[in-house]
Amino acid sequence: MKPSTEWSETVAPDEDERFARYGAQFAEMQRKKSERFGNGRALHRKQLLAMRGRVEVLGELPEHARHGLFARPRSFDALVRFSNGGADRVADRRPDVRGMAIKVLGLDAAPSALGGTTTEQDLLLINHSKFSFATSDEFVGLVIAAAPGPGSLVRYMIRRYGFFRGLGKVRELSRGLGQPFPGFAASPLFSAAPIACGPYAVKVRALPVGNPAPAKDNKDWAADLRARDEMTWELQLQFFTDSATTPIEDASVEWPTPFVTVARLTIPKQSEDLEVSTELLKFDPWNALAEHRPLGDVMRARKVVYFESQKVRGASA
Repeated sequence: MKPSTEWSETVAPDEDERFARYGAQFAEMQRKKSERFGNGRALHRKQLLAMRGRVEVLGELPEHARHGLFARPRSFDALVRFSNGGADRVADRRPDVRGMAIKVLGLDAAPSALGGTTTEQDLLLINHSKFSFATSDEFVGLVIAAAPGPGSLVRYMIRRYGFFRGLGKVRELSRGLGQPFPGFAASPLFSAAPIACGPYAVKVRALPVGNPAPAKDNKDWAADLRARDEMTWELQLQFFTDSATTPIEDASVEWPTPFVTVARLTIPKQSEDLEVSTELLKFDPWNALAEHRPLGDVMRARKVVYFESQKVRGASA
């Protein structure tokens, strides 16, 4: 499958209005959750652990991979935030999306996806290779409906999709959240939605190196991370080839194209807990080089929603 530059985005005429509404909905949900749990993010509220790492960009990459962060062999410091994906702070054993957010530091100043220049590149990954929804409209409806509790979510799904299809959607979502999770050190993690790589479009995967042993239990993901010796993931890119098999606008489609390893993320064993110093930082897919700007409806919506969330919780940088 040869990478192609013939991808495109389809921007709906009502996106600005819809995305502003999504941002307001998330901000209101976030305020209510913060009254209960303390100041925090709208989603991925529960930080499990933050650690220092190193990203090493490999040499002799194929030409189509050598853009932005991966333009040439170099090594960068990084901050890595591990989290549960929900809007609440609940026990780790509860089914949830798991997140690993990587902030690559010390890049040469270059055009930013948000305008101006940046010296950082954020990569936000989850333990699912695709989203359970195709569009941002579906995702926002689901998250806002789920905020009060499971009963509210079931009622919303039935109203939106009809009785049988709605219950099927609930079961599908439950199966996805309940899939076995072996711990961050032993699990591949994915961007799920695409970003640019120069003139190409890619998805990102972090693949554990060395076949690490699964976590011994699911009660404390942070304890498992602290107990590990050096942890390493290969950072890989998966390239767009055509709009049918690797769509830009449909986040529910798993791309079938092969992965190209472009870098390594290494986290050494460390005793310092960085929770206090990182919890007000921004980890945002749009905190990115222009050559790696996020792509597609879901990513465009995240630009607005993340900004509103950051304002609500007073994120600093």
